[in-house]
Amino acid sequence: MLPTQAEVLELLTADFADAGFEIEEVRVQANAKPPRLVVVVDGDKALDLDAVAELSRTASERLDQLVVEADEYVLELTSPGIDRPLTTAAHYRRAHGRKVEVTLADGTALAARIGRSDGREVELVLAERGQLSVRRVAIDAIAKAVVQVEFSPPNRRELELAGVSSVSEEEVGK
Repeated sequence: MLPTQAEVLELLTADFADAGFEIEEVRVQANAKPPRLVVVVDGDKALDLDAVAELSRTASERLDQLVVEADEYVLELTSPGIDRPLTTAAHYRRAHGRKVEVTLADGTALAARIGRSDGREVELVLAERGQLSVRRVAIDAIAKAVVQVEFSPPNRRELELAGVSSVSEEEVGK
């Protein structure tokens, strides 16, 4: 029998936190063939292949203690994905320097770059009419914010205003 969401969280939260990650979501898909446990993980550092391998190894060891040997299951460890809306202070902190589409609570839509955040407010770097400006917005005044994929190198000045330091020439496209 597969563990419940609560059991998965109880088993894995401390180990994942020690590795620098937090569990954002657990989905137990008992009706899938084979059954699946999906663990969505996020953190301040990149969820690269080495981190996925280490977290998967840890999760498998812990979960195998709960799952009866006859029960086969697939463990899927994944990140939230680029299209996940930013909803917490940690999300804004992790998106520092990224381009976003923001809708404020009053319905105003903005294209911006995420700047510094203190957990209550976030700086948005705006490019309006060819001018760059910084606007502080309370996180709870943001109805929706989604990171955008950038295909062109970001503007160096825009990154500076966002508080992104150590920008290499390759990152900004010379």
